[in-house]
Amino acid sequence: MTRNYASLAFTPEVKALQERYGSRHAYARIEQQSISGELTKRELDFIQARDSFYIASIGENGFPYIQHRGGPKGFLRPVDSTTLGFVDFRGNKQYITAGNTATRPKVSLILMDYPNQTRMKIYAEVEVLDVNDHSELAAFLTPKGYENAVEQIILLHVAARDWNCPKHILPRYTAEEIDPLLAPLHEQIERLQSEIKQLKIDQGI
Repeated sequence: MTRNYASLAFTPEVKALQERYGSRHAYARIEQQSISGELTKRELDFIQARDSFYIASIGENGFPYIQHRGGPKGFLRPVDSTTLGFVDFRGNKQYITAGNTATRPKVSLILMDYPNQTRMKIYAEVEVLDVNDHSELAAFLTPKGYENAVEQIILLHVAARDWNCPKHILPRYTAEEIDPLLAPLHEQIERLQSEIKQLKIDQGI
């Protein structure tokens, strides 16, 4: 069941610093706001449009580890209104996040939409499922046409989520986003080059 993000993020030490620097009064109101226990359509649409996210876990040595996870758009999918899932493909076989969450399943995610300067934060608890025991779920979570060996299923039980301030998010665009915008320019360049070539032929140059 999801909770107010601030109620988890604002530990006693965090609150003490907010008090010291004058922001505690404003954040106390945010901390008390009630939220829906389920992910909304806006949040689900945002999540399914992402082709990557960052996930932070804590190792047994106390150090945090941040991993970038990427794939086709929608590879992180809602399983139900409070659970997200993805299949873990065979990679470099370091297994740092997997090892960390085996003993400390609590994680933090950041999902970025750079063109629209939007950022979503999620607290979640990890559950790992065997592919052979959950073949239908594995098929549901595996991106179509994405060929790689699936090692396990990762479920993220959402504990809290929040939309973060857009300040200082610099717009960045992928080739997939830029190519359609550049297509008319490429067509115009090709047409002009063809016209120049024909003019040179006509003038005997």
